[in-house]
Amino acid sequence: MMPPSLPATEAINPRYRDIDAWDPLSSVQAMWEAQMAAAAAVQPALPALAEAAAAAALRLANPAGRLVYAGAGTSGRIGVQDGAELPPTFDWPQHRLVLLIAGGDQAFTRSIENAEDNREAGAQAIADHAIGPHDVVIGTAASGSTPYTTAVIAAARARGALTIGLANSPGGTLLAAAEHPILVETGAEAIAGSTRMKAGTAQKIVLNLLSSQVMIQLGRVHLGLMVDMQAKNEKLRHRAVRMLRHLTGEPDEARLQAALAAADNKVKTAVLIVHGLGRPAAEALLARSGNRLRAALQEIGK
Repeated sequence: MMPPSLPATEAINPRYRDIDAWDPLSSVQAMWEAQMAAAAAVQPALPALAEAAAAAALRLANPAGRLVYAGAGTSGRIGVQDGAELPPTFDWPQHRLVLLIAGGDQAFTRSIENAEDNREAGAQAIADHAIGPHDVVIGTAASGSTPYTTAVIAAARARGALTIGLANSPGGTLLAAAEHPILVETGAEAIAGSTRMKAGTAQKIVLNLLSSQVMIQLGRVHLGLMVDMQAKNEKLRHRAVRMLRHLTGEPDEARLQAALAAADNKVKTAVLIVHGLGRPAAEALLARSGNRLRAALQEIGK
């Protein structure tokens, strides 16, 4: 029986008491089952997640709005990973992305465990980046009470930012501090307290869903395609050609390549060029359409 002061993610599950004595297949299968349970634990949180994503998209529709990820240890690194993938996947501007982790940049690649207790550093990070009403701040903590992350969220909310808190244990300070709390109860880990496992899996799922839904609502996805991706290598340039062919029905490879070249490899602009617009007109139409290809195509009757 755990003392009530400890978060649920610190509990000891008797199911795994002898895991170190099991054969490797039985051990791996048991941990895999726990991972499946982590994915299932996200389902009850979907309404709160969708509400948070909708609110975030409204803030970030303002070109001054920034998306901020904050956390400590595993939670911080999972947030960094999600945020770092937004520029290449959705062409999210680098200057509109802030990645905060307890212990600073060195904590991205190595553990600095005592940094998570530094409330002052969390509040100072918000002040240093001049976080304000146009910004969205996502704080993640398995225990739900990490001092650094709670301080980030509290300071950001005091400055008018939209705040989202993601935790794997109920009753903590983080969810109470956030305007949009998201609770995903993953419970005890197969290796007690190792929240890089179930809790980390659930956090990765939630952040994937949250950021992807925000990008969908901002018009950075069209017909299920990442039409704002940055085509900066050969694989992605080939993908851009395939997307352009799919979206326009144009069979001529040379014409597709020429449209992409004229559009500086921006797929949405290239789609409009294939439909007969010059680059300046295509960019102006997208700007009028809120950067949404669907609306732009409707305006030209496509």
